[in-house]
Amino acid sequence: MQNLIPAQPIRLYRAAISGHCHRVELLLSLLGLPYEVVEIDFAARDHKQPDFLARNPFGQVPVIEDGEVTLADSNAILVYLEGRYAPGRWLPRDPLGAARVQRWFSVAAGPLAFGPAAARVIELFQRPDDPAPLVARAHLLFGLMEQTLAQTDWLAGDSATLADIANYSYVVSAPEGRVALDDYPKLQAWLRRVEGLSGFVPMVRSPVGLHA
Repeated sequence: MQNLIPAQPIRLYRAAISGHCHRVELLLSLLGLPYEVVEIDFAARDHKQPDFLARNPFGQVPVIEDGEVTLADSNAILVYLEGRYAPGRWLPRDPLGAARVQRWFSVAAGPLAFGPAAARVIELFQRPDDPAPLVARAHLLFGLMEQTLAQTDWLAGDSATLADIANYSYVVSAPEGRVALDDYPKLQAWLRRVEGLSGFVPMVRSPVGLHA
C-alpha cells in the first residue's frame, strides 16, 4: 500500500543531538515523506523564544508543522504520522498489538530517557552530576531488552513497529553516555536490523563518552 503524501513538506523543529528528534526524523524518512528541518539552537535558547513557545509552551523539541497541524512530543508525533500517512503499517490496530507498542513507548519515556539518555546528557554538556546510577539503570534496561530480543527480532512483535523507532536512537547513542553495548549481542543485532530498514537515516554521532 502506497503512503499518502502531504500537500507541502512537513516542517520539523529539531536539535540534531536529540534522540527524541531523531526518532521523528527517522519515521519521516522511513515513510518517504517530504520534510524540511528547522534547527533549534539550545545554546542560543531558541527553544525559549516566544515564537517557539507559541508552538510548544513546554519549550521542548521536536515539534512538527503539517499544514494546519502543530504537534509536539516525539511519541505523539510518531502516532500522528503513522495514523495520518501509513495507517496500520507501524502501529497495529488490534488491541493487543497496540498495547505492546504502548508498553515500549512507556519504556522510551521512562527507563530509556532516565537511564542511557540522561547519562549521555551529562557527557554532552559536561555536567557535574554522578552518572553511575544512570549507567546502572541503562544496563538493567539493556539486560531486559536483550531477553526480549532473544525471543523475537523486534520489540513488539514479528515486524518493525513504532516501538522500535521510539527506542532506537537512545540505545545506539548509549556509548556516548559511557554505556557499553558489548555484552548485548541481541540488542546490537536489533540495532543493525533497524539500520537495514529502507529509508533509514542515522543519528548524529557525538565525540563524547566512549566515542571520544
